Amino acid sequence: MVHVVVYDTDRERAAAVEAVLRFLEHEPHALHHPDALAAFVESGGEQPALVLVAANADERDWRVVVQTLEDTSPGLPFLFLTAEGERRIRPTDASGSCLGTLDLPLKQAQFSAALSQALAHNARNRQRSGRPGAGAPKLVGQSKAIRQISQMIGQVAQSEATVLILGESGTGKEVVARNIHLHSDRRDKPFVPINCGAIPPDLLESELFGHEKGAFTGAFTARQGRFELAQGGTIFLDEIGDMSLHMQVKLLRVLQERSFERVGSNKPIQADVRVLAATHRDLEERIRSGDFREDLFYRLNVFPVHVPALRERPGDIPVLVDELLRRIERDGRGSVRLTPAAVSALSRHHWPGNVRELANLMERLAILNPYGTVDVDALPPQFQEDGEWPAASGEADRDTIAGETEAAPLETVDWADGGIDLKSFLSDLETRLIRDALEASDGVVAQAAKLLSLRRTTLVEKLRKYNIQRAEA
Repeated sequence: MVHVVVYDTDRERAAAVEAVLRFLEHEPHALHHPDALAAFVESGGEQPALVLVAANADERDWRVVVQTLEDTSPGLPFLFLTAEGERRIRPTDASGSCLGTLDLPLKQAQFSAALSQALAHNARNRQRSGRPGAGAPKLVGQSKAIRQISQMIGQVAQSEATVLILGESGTGKEVVARNIHLHSDRRDKPFVPINCGAIPPDLLESELFGHEKGAFTGAFTARQGRFELAQGGTIFLDEIGDMSLHMQVKLLRVLQERSFERVGSNKPIQADVRVLAATHRDLEERIRSGDFREDLFYRLNVFPVHVPALRERPGDIPVLVDELLRRIERDGRGSVRLTPAAVSALSRHHWPGNVRELANLMERLAILNPYGTVDVDALPPQFQEDGEWPAASGEADRDTIAGETEAAPLETVDWADGGIDLKSFLSDLETRLIRDALEASDGVVAQAAKLLSLRRTTLVEKLRKYNIQRAEA
């Protein structure tokens, strides 16, 4: 049970909100004047977790109420209550710790989400000077690939082997690295990440190994590098494929000799560091082009872990959506819900930005639809186009297959001899129809999709499923 202040000059409406809060087993306090609000929060009694402010304050403008909260209890979160037909007040219109607006009549799901956000806001305020939670983000998913990665993390974490994490941008390579560190014997020591592609080549050596005072222009003091900061723990070299050849040589020496020197010094420093590396590049291709050292590749590639693209595991999208929305609520950044149809639409998207793109979308939806429910029509256009599951498309698929099946020589099947493998038969039939459609459309996928009454994205997935190459098309 939490204490919630309801500020509304309309006593009847405040009583209705109080009734809802009591039904939800919370302790409401209805107040009707700014002075009463100030007296309540300054009384030294039970501190409210949240203040609900009616946007149609009659006696004084709601800005007076907001100012009262800022003066008496800075940081206390509040939300506006707005009835149908009233102007919605945006958080940016109000100063202080405004979390958004709730609709009247008050709905249980909306309020529960808002309360979770308020409690997270209060927890952050209490711990603002403390260290954030040290746990790594969870590796979320139920697909076979994610289960295999989780098993691999458990196997390699206890060793000192160098791990090379491969995968497209946004797939969660750093999440894998953090989980390896968290499950290792070095978990109580630092985890130090560095993006090798984001630092200019002439500065990367200093960033990694540190420098002495006067080592170069601007080096006014000595500085520790990331390897020193990670002593006893783990260093994560992200985007290792973008490292210059000059730095690759220096990194190879550190991996071989387990020691390094600061820039401007000849004193070796022992490197008691576990090395994890990641890249979205094809390192073997970069070796062939002369952009990556083969000897460094084999030093790093002791234990490779491939993180699949999100489009390769669409079954994980509903689980990821739930987890991402929980994180948004837990961090006090809002709340939103998605209908099953909307989640199904997201499962059909190609996701070039992978999990990072999905996380950004969830945050955007939480901002645009605070405490609301999002259906397919509220998704951005690109997700609607790729994501709908229209009945016409499914019916077209079934009709096409059924019609072709009727024309197939089923009379040649010897039913007395065990029949046929229907699944294999239909797969072969679908593959043949797709090849025929591609041939008829000169390999143009979009045109072939029209011939098959499919969406282009659906046909692309089928090409991948049946391993029909574009060159073959």
